[in-house]
Amino acid sequence: MIEKYLEKTEFSSYEDFYRNFKINIPENFNYAYDVVDEIASRTPDKIAIVWCNDRGEEKFITFGELKYYSDKTANFFKSVGIRKQDPVMLILKRRYEFWYCLLALHKLGAIAIPATHLLTAKDIIYRNNAADIKMIVSVAEPEVIQHVEDSEKDSPTLKYKVLVNDSRPGWYNFAEEVEKASEVFERPVGEEASTNEDISLLYFTSGTTGMPKMVQHNFTYPLGHIITAKYWQNVMDGGLHLTVADTGWAKAVWGKIYGQWMCGSAVFVYDYDKFVPKELLDVMVKYKVNTFCAPPTIYRFLIREDLSKYDLSNLKYCVIAGEPLNPEVYNQFYKATGIKLMEAYGQTELTVTIATFPWMEPKPGSMGKPAPGYDIDIVDEDGNSCEVGEEGQIVIRTDERKPYGMFDGYYRDPELTDRVWHDNVYYTGDMAWKDEDGYFWFVGRADDVIKSSGYRIGPFEVESALIEHPAVLECAITAVPDPIRGQIVKATVVLTKGYTPSESLVKELQDHVKRVTAPYKYPRIIEFVDELPKTISGKIRRVEIRESDKKKKEEGK
Repeated sequence: MIEKYLEKTEFSSYEDFYRNFKINIPENFNYAYDVVDEIASRTPDKIAIVWCNDRGEEKFITFGELKYYSDKTANFFKSVGIRKQDPVMLILKRRYEFWYCLLALHKLGAIAIPATHLLTAKDIIYRNNAADIKMIVSVAEPEVIQHVEDSEKDSPTLKYKVLVNDSRPGWYNFAEEVEKASEVFERPVGEEASTNEDISLLYFTSGTTGMPKMVQHNFTYPLGHIITAKYWQNVMDGGLHLTVADTGWAKAVWGKIYGQWMCGSAVFVYDYDKFVPKELLDVMVKYKVNTFCAPPTIYRFLIREDLSKYDLSNLKYCVIAGEPLNPEVYNQFYKATGIKLMEAYGQTELTVTIATFPWMEPKPGSMGKPAPGYDIDIVDEDGNSCEVGEEGQIVIRTDERKPYGMFDGYYRDPELTDRVWHDNVYYTGDMAWKDEDGYFWFVGRADDVIKSSGYRIGPFEVESALIEHPAVLECAITAVPDPIRGQIVKATVVLTKGYTPSESLVKELQDHVKRVTAPYKYPRIIEFVDELPKTISGKIRRVEIRESDKKKKEEGK
């Protein structure tokens, strides 16, 4: 399938790949018709999704079934009034209906807005009004249903509510409506047809301040994920790929649909309520997962298991993204499996931007090198290019061309778009440095970098030092205001089993950091907690720790 869109698919080196990779973008590309329906017409029995849940249920969904159910879903949506460019929110966790709905919305030329099930009524009201959401399709969970219903009175554009696995007054029953809908859905033509420039996806993404931003992607966005799937995740034609992600997070479309199917790999979906490392490993073994992608949080828990007890012989390639990789995690996973973790960097606004590609030897803790189509630089506060080893902000230059899959801007917010993307330069807000081999090393969000006594300290380097200590399961480094030093380093630590908080352990951890990194970076404050605040995607919310510290200080605690 990818041969249809690439001038060249095989490369001899990273340099060859970066210079010569090119995507041919067709007119009016629509992933649902041009990829899914095309595969269904050729090989209808080819497996697209292997789905199971933590209650023992399973489904094997073919491309023929995807076409059948996405056509019926499109007819259902159209029958109630969903049209081209109508915004529809999908709160579906890891339910397989998500794929039917997303493809149906693509077929209609409508706007899909994937969202997490953790949204409160206030969150939903904000989204409904910010994007004029017309329909919400939701899982049948009491809290989610309640929040959606509580949002209605303050959401004038919300007209339709759909429940995927239950019935309720005032809601459409998804299964019943799809069952009676026609299985024939003709591709729209003329003004009803989607164009490359139309919005296909909107993601609400939280910043460190203000309300969530609306990241808009057009209908060519899936093509950018050819790089994600084939050249970073290294998925196999006929293989099975698992990306650990809830469908409310952009990482789901990085690893659970677009690039994987174009490269011939099925996607594995494990639908669970609570992450249990042993259970994840069990299903990976049972269903013979070949390629795997997860955030560092997942890997940190996996290496605490005895991996020798699991037959992971089918597992061939593993990648990691979401936060920087601690070298200790890399080393322990490699020792247990013989597999090198290949790191990458990107944002909801982008596709894979910097990565460790197959021709490259990974440097544990490094993001890798720029992806084709991305003209990347690191600049100082004055916008000047940084020297090797000098920290600065990652920027993307777009004067020659916009990278494959890069967003079109923030929906209905040209002022914010212009603030981060002007003069043909997009400012990511992420700090990094580049070594003499051209590898990029993440330092932290611009807001997260700690400035203490004239030194700049990146949270990641201190976290990497701490995580090497056997007592530390997880940790987060943040800044605490200090009248003398400006800021000091604080570590919020989750201990491994068998360790208990104590003053002696605080000193032991401080001494450990002083030994393995520059002494001035050691955490002057260490707080022990049961768990760290995280996003649904597993990223540590350092901003929440800072806000909690500020509140405690104001209350005099």
